[in-house]
Amino acid sequence: MTTTDITEPVTTDLAAKASRHLWGHFARHGENISPPIITRGEGTTIWDDKGRSYIDGLSGLFVVQVGHGRAELAEAAAKQAEQLAFFPLWSYATPPAIELAERLANYAPGDLNRVFFTTGGGEAVESAWKLAKQYFKLVGKPGKHKVVSRAVAYHGTPQGALAITGVPAFKAPFEPLTPGGFRAPNTNFYRAPANYQHDEKAFGQYCADRIAEAIEFEGPDTVAAVFLEPVQNAGGCFPPPPGYFERVREICDRYDVLLVSDEVICAYGRIGSMFACDDFNYVPDIITCAKGLTSGYSPIGAMIASDRLFEPFNDGKTAFAHGYTFGGHPVSAAVALANLDIFEREGLNARVKENAPAFRATLERLYDLPIVGDVRGEGYFYGIELVKDKATKETFNDEESERLLRGFLTPALFEAGLYCRADDRGDPVVQLAPPLISGQAEFDAIYEILHSVLGEASRRL
Repeated sequence: MTTTDITEPVTTDLAAKASRHLWGHFARHGENISPPIITRGEGTTIWDDKGRSYIDGLSGLFVVQVGHGRAELAEAAAKQAEQLAFFPLWSYATPPAIELAERLANYAPGDLNRVFFTTGGGEAVESAWKLAKQYFKLVGKPGKHKVVSRAVAYHGTPQGALAITGVPAFKAPFEPLTPGGFRAPNTNFYRAPANYQHDEKAFGQYCADRIAEAIEFEGPDTVAAVFLEPVQNAGGCFPPPPGYFERVREICDRYDVLLVSDEVICAYGRIGSMFACDDFNYVPDIITCAKGLTSGYSPIGAMIASDRLFEPFNDGKTAFAHGYTFGGHPVSAAVALANLDIFEREGLNARVKENAPAFRATLERLYDLPIVGDVRGEGYFYGIELVKDKATKETFNDEESERLLRGFLTPALFEAGLYCRADDRGDPVVQLAPPLISGQAEFDAIYEILHSVLGEASRRL
């Protein structure tokens, strides 16, 4: 009998089905590992298949901006599916995609008026690199193909996006990668070199100048783009120091290098504006986004490019030879429009800006724990770095980090009623990104759970 002839027994046990057939993303399997099964969500709360409730402290995966259980988003999907469930954007258009493209262009800064739809963030990053390469070929600079990104930064899993990602452990299993990705320092002020630890602006200048150094070293005639998140996710929410993006913009202009603002996480209110580049006062050449555009109610992503980058393709014969079957899916576009209606009607961006100081202040109360070394972030996007020794900032080795994060914190936080992320792409951190509808009641509940569980972690150490 071949493996294809095997008939699996039918079971109604979801956990058994998951263990036998579901291949989780970034997930470990075997050794009696069984994933929690989430069955329902309402507002800032999720429930598992056993009826237990949890605070969604990560908005799913930095996604559910308007909260769970919004009936109008499900209704928008159903209404569009009844009228036109699918049609591709390959030389055709649909009304929802047109309306959404105009709306995003109106939100975007500068002359970023051209919207190329994808189904997710990694695809948007992949699209941006491909656009940068083809653009420079069309304008007579065919050697410009390389990209500079930051150490520990995560930009997605497609082969091109993975080459831009700065997390070595994620890249090693899939090497050789697309050539052309190079790294500069990130803006982790907590781990700044000693001579910059008391001057955040000078540290920002230092980090930005290393980007110029990388461009010079590789040769400006070979570098096409710099990819930066407004607040870097991997490593634990690194905000940009004052003046950092102003300096990076100057560097990119000097060397004719495109500045790509990777806002897959930071867009749509996570920092406080529709696009976080507005929160930090810079205008990129390209924005990549996804996640919060529909609050996760349907998959979609986008690359938003400047008129300048579109111009060489606007001659009636030159095509950007790139696309995705489900990019700009009409149902997803309709859901995105309804989601943005909620943003505007409920003033969610203003809500984040108003409440962000309280969120920060609530999390900073965790500094009384010896294991908490740094609390950092912006808006509703925070990382808490964990240390062995607060005075020396000594971190954990790989084995200790494994025991702390996966052996204790991840299950303990979930068991205590909080879904968040314990992560060690870089130094160990706990990350938080609650839905944008959250307020002080949610902040306090998150704090109480964190203080209890991290306090227990401190005692165990």
